[in-house]
Formats: sequence, C-alpha cells, structure tokens
Amino acid sequence: MVGADTAWILMSTVLVLFMTLPGLALFYGGLVRSRNVLSVFMQTIAIACVMSLLWLGAGYSIAFGPSESGIWGGLSKAFLIGVDADSLFGTIPEILFFAFQMTFAIITPALIVGAYVERINFSFMLTFSGLWMLLVYAPVAHWIWGGGFLSDGGIFGDIGTKDFAGGIVVHETAGLTALVVAYFLGHRKDKSKPPHNPGYVMLGASMLWVGWFGFNAGSQLAADGGAAMAMVVTHISAATASLSWIAWERFKYGKTSMVGLVTGTIAGLASITPASGFVGPIEAVIIGAVAGVLTQEACRFVKGFLKIDDTLDVFAVHGVGGIFGTIMIAVFGAGAWSAQLGALAIVGIFTIVMSIILVKITGLIFPIRVNEEDEFTGLDLASHGERAYDLTS
Repeated sequence: MVGADTAWILMSTVLVLFMTLPGLALFYGGLVRSRNVLSVFMQTIAIACVMSLLWLGAGYSIAFGPSESGIWGGLSKAFLIGVDADSLFGTIPEILFFAFQMTFAIITPALIVGAYVERINFSFMLTFSGLWMLLVYAPVAHWIWGGGFLSDGGIFGDIGTKDFAGGIVVHETAGLTALVVAYFLGHRKDKSKPPHNPGYVMLGASMLWVGWFGFNAGSQLAADGGAAMAMVVTHISAATASLSWIAWERFKYGKTSMVGLVTGTIAGLASITPASGFVGPIEAVIIGAVAGVLTQEACRFVKGFLKIDDTLDVFAVHGVGGIFGTIMIAVFGAGAWSAQLGALAIVGIFTIVMSIILVKITGLIFPIRVNEEDEFTGLDLASHGERAYDLTS
C-alpha cells in the first residue's frame, strides 16, 4: 500500500492547494465589491507564496520537528535539513508529508483574509500573516498533530485531543484571529453594497467542496477505508448544512439565496473537519444539520451583538463551525470531554493573546488600515494600481 498511499497524498496535496488557489480566492472575491476583487486575489496568492517559503525555512520544523518540550519542534528540520527523497513519514515520503502540511499552513492564514477585506493595508496583512503562521499556527499544529502536549500522552493522558483535520488547528485559530483583527481594524466606511458577483461565490465554494476531500480524507495519510469514510462524511455534512442553511433562511425571511446555500456548504465542511476521521454518515447528517443553523445565527451574533465587522463571517462560519465539530467528537463518544474542551480553551486563549500581540507589533511597522480615500477608491486601484471592472460598485 506504500505506493497507493503516496499517490493519494500527492493528489490530496494538489486538492488542498486548489482550495486556496483558486477556490478561496473566488469565494471571497465574489463577496466583496468589484473595486476590491483584485486585492482579494492578490492577498490570497501572496499569502500562498510567503507561507510556502516560511514553511520551508522554519514552519515545518516548529510544527513537526522532534518534540522534547511538548511546546515546539525546534529548528532541527529548518530548510528540510536531513530530509531527502528517501526519508519516510509512516508509509509516505517525508518530503510529501512536508508538502501536504504546507498546504494547510497556506490556507489557514488565507482564511483570515475574509475578516479584513476592503480596508486592510497590504504590507501589514502580509507581515502579520507570516508572523502568525510561525508563532501561532505552527506551534498549535505541533501541540496537537506533532506529538506536543495536547496530543496522545500529553496533559490529557493517553487519549489526547482528537482533531482529525483541523477543527482546532485550522478553523478555531483562523476564526478567533479573524475576530481580533476585525476588532482592531474597525468597521468599513460603507457596508451597504451586496456581493458584486455571486457567480464567483458559487464557483469558489464548489472548488472548496471538491478540494476539501483532500483536506479531510488526505489527513488519513493512507489510501484505505478510513480515507474513504472521511470523504463520504465530509460530503454528507456539506450537503446537509447547505440545505439546513437555506431552510432556516426560508423560515426567517421567506426566501432562499444562492450565497446562503454555498455559505452553508462551507459551514458543513468546517464543522465536519475535526470529526471526519471519527464519525459515520448518520453523525455527519446531524453535524451538518446543526451547523447550517448554528453558524448562520453566529453571523448575526458577531455583527449584531458584538458589533464587530468580520466582513465575510470568518469567525462565525469557520471558527464556530470548527469549535462545534470538535465538541461533537466528545458528544459522539470518540473523544474525552476534558481533552476536547481543554484543548479548545488552551488554544483559544493562546490564539487571542498572540494575535493581539502580533497586531500591535506589526502595527508599529505598518499601518493596519488604508486611509479613507483609498478605501472609497477601492484597494484594487489604491493599493495595486489595477482595476478588474470599470464600475463604481
């Protein structure tokens, strides 16, 4: 099965990168106004480039280097020292495991883009994202996936924290950081315009749905029945959440929207992610059905009650979805309550504190926000000297 495992993880690596480029870029790009669509594309592809180099330089070693303290993996594998084409990680080449995990390190800070579109300073965004990946994402990945203190044999005993594909490592960290950055950024000056291209939103969400099979089923790191089950439950949760979202829309507003439908898709995908290696199809239906309603109400809570302009609802959809899915692992008996809730609390506090610190530090170097004139002009032209549409929307 070694050859089959390698072939599947090669394909999964491509699928997860496909989620960011072009999936996430189109999904987010369609939701903003036309004068900002290129800036969203620019942010996602620039993050992909920078995170790739930082993952090579230090991120992989911090996350998956030898764990002695349980806090980080050190720098012994920086720049892939000691890793060649013959090195193995389980049944697959370690260089392939490096590449697969690199795509997670790319998409996680890229998810945060949705919180600050239409008003972020590009230099601040790129600097903050790089520091955040190295100092928040990589350590948390080590704690849970790299043999750190939250994994099996750590502070919660032999059972450890269960997070199959990133409910905590990816979605909780990205969601909470999105909330922090949006809080410090403040509200957009003009929030009245609807998404400029719902077609982009649908296409991007569809690409994310397909790519998510690599995200979840690829996390089995093998071409076996476990990967097949993770793929099936991922699909079932996404389909169910899509329908529960629009059913709740219909109940509240009397209409269903396509943007709502595919937002429900992403909510279902985020919610099943941590549980996808531990549950079956019936549990996936339950997770998806609840996720479509829960995350929709979370969108209203963040913008209506907290009064935070998390522009594209990153915390509500990804953060709440990932946290919910992580808790459902304990509900269905596949994980210990103490480990699941304890890890959520530890990672949550760490993420919020470190994100605040990094916002403050980065803000000493670059302004966090563009000026008001540039915001009204649009970031496409003001920040990048380009324009996708000759429109004023």
